[in-house]
Amino acid sequence: MPTEKAEAIVLRTTDYSDTSRIVALFTDQFGRISALAKGGRRLKSSFENSLDLLADCQIVFISKSSGLDLLTSSQLIGRFRPQPNDLNCLYAGYYVAELLLGLTEEYDPHPNLFQVTRETLSEFSQAGLVARAVLRFELAMLREIGQLPDFEVCMNCGSLLEGAKPSGFLLAESGLLCASCSGPDWRGPVMHGGTLRVLQMLSQEEGEVWRNLVLIPQQFREGRQLTTLSISHILGKQPKSLKLLMLSVG
Repeated sequence: MPTEKAEAIVLRTTDYSDTSRIVALFTDQFGRISALAKGGRRLKSSFENSLDLLADCQIVFISKSSGLDLLTSSQLIGRFRPQPNDLNCLYAGYYVAELLLGLTEEYDPHPNLFQVTRETLSEFSQAGLVARAVLRFELAMLREIGQLPDFEVCMNCGSLLEGAKPSGFLLAESGLLCASCSGPDWRGPVMHGGTLRVLQMLSQEEGEVWRNLVLIPQQFREGRQLTTLSISHILGKQPKSLKLLMLSVG
């Protein structure tokens, strides 16, 4: 049985026995894995208290062809440190973990999403950045699972979406319709041109332009409507932790 090394973020821990835990981890090389941490509940163990929720750690594990992998060691790189007395930071961390558990498959690596997750959790520790970080993470998740809309072209006629006219969001097809295709009687969610430009920049795999973005309330509201509707549609339900979040900008 091969021994593997990876960087990982702790998504969930479940007590397995008086001394052991089952740990769900999102890794940089292997995607999401589930592993048994024997002795993980002991105060003194080879895991060095590194299995706290959303902790960033360096792990060694034995990969098994069936059943749980075996976590042999874990060394802490950094803890999740939300803003003191800010429950939104804490709930946002729970939300990130819930999406990774619900929308990724075991042993399906997403190195770009892993990097975005680390950046997102880091931004949660900084005042005023939580709302933008949540939206960027949602967009990255949709991109990685192939459900991110094209923010430039109408999915029906192929024409460029005009900035001056609102575009209709078609949830079932995860796409956008130009003003002509959506028509004057459109009753679904709409995205204005400024929102589409912001979403396009936030969803890019590369580059640092998004770090300078300052969203206005309308852009954030429309963007989160698109992401949360999409995520809830894919999951078949609204994420539990989403009900706890109270995010706004401006």
